[in-house]
Amino acid sequence: MYDLIVRRAKNLDGSLTDIAVRNGKIAIVGTVNDHAATAQTLDLQGAIFVSAGWIDAHVHCYAKSPVYHDEPDLVGVAGGVTTVIDAGSTGADDVDDFYRLTREAETQVYAFLNIARTGIVTQDELSDMARIDPVAVREALQNHPDFIIGLKARMSSSVVGGNGIKPLVRAKEIQRENPALPLMVHIGNNPPSLDEIADLLTSGDIITHCFNGKPNRILSLKGELRASIKRALGRGVRLDVGHGSASFSFAVAEQAIKQGILPHTISSDIYCRNRIDGPVHGLAAVMSKFFTLGMTLNEVIDCVTGHAAEVVRLPSKGHLAAGADADLTLFDIRTGAQVLVDSEGLSVTGERHLVPLAAVVAGKVLLTDEGKSKHVFNL
Repeated sequence: MYDLIVRRAKNLDGSLTDIAVRNGKIAIVGTVNDHAATAQTLDLQGAIFVSAGWIDAHVHCYAKSPVYHDEPDLVGVAGGVTTVIDAGSTGADDVDDFYRLTREAETQVYAFLNIARTGIVTQDELSDMARIDPVAVREALQNHPDFIIGLKARMSSSVVGGNGIKPLVRAKEIQRENPALPLMVHIGNNPPSLDEIADLLTSGDIITHCFNGKPNRILSLKGELRASIKRALGRGVRLDVGHGSASFSFAVAEQAIKQGILPHTISSDIYCRNRIDGPVHGLAAVMSKFFTLGMTLNEVIDCVTGHAAEVVRLPSKGHLAAGADADLTLFDIRTGAQVLVDSEGLSVTGERHLVPLAAVVAGKVLLTDEGKSKHVFNL
């Protein structure tokens, strides 16, 4: 007896597949017997794409944050996203409360713990080194080992004040006590310089806002990849998009991608304001921008499934295979001219757009607003 069978779903290559789910895990991918007993069936009639559940590796969804806040399900399952990783909204002071609130969400929520114990209560959380409390971090990790999946340090001038590179040095010291945790580093205006930042990062660390258009960006003024970033990538450092309100430039992304510098993960840096007013709107909207920049459907989907699961070290997610978590995203691809805007106000016209129709979380089907209008979903 299966809990759910999805029939005639379309793979990225256009072929069709069935998927059977039992006890929150994928039981079969391929062909499921027509007479198999199941509590629920979705027959997608070969018209709807399926992928592993989309993972947004950079969101802000602690509803009580005074600066960047949102509801997990509004940035998650409402947009076809099954798993979100909050990127440092909370530090050790508030992570207990954040964890408690996320238990009420349909979306699966994890957290990068801000190295400042206050989290993002103000814009300058790393301007006071006393806020970086290794003991508090250690206790938070002990209390929430299955919720906190990494550390976050925001390394731009408005955050660190006069401390320069010192907060990142401290973050790496904390990470060495917890080597299983990746460190996500926000880059923005300098100081500190991106070269200083990149030279401290090690395998598995993540540079977010990788395609920002600020002077402290990964490309030189000549459009060449900085030597420090090239060295960092050679050591296994990863690039994350983290679009956000002020951190994504079409021009920089286009230059980089033409040189073969692709993001490892596509993420939104979404919160209520840039979700409602733009330019982010949702992970699907951010993903769609990368078609215009020349990435293929497979490359884009990999950035929110297999690559994202690897980067945030959630090995049971991100792939369609027996034994994996039964997290799926069902989506359509629509064509037609649509204006897309980056964080600097530059607009381009895109022709292909991802439209999420449903998130399946641990086997539970959750329709998006678009999905509710589809006749194939008789729920």
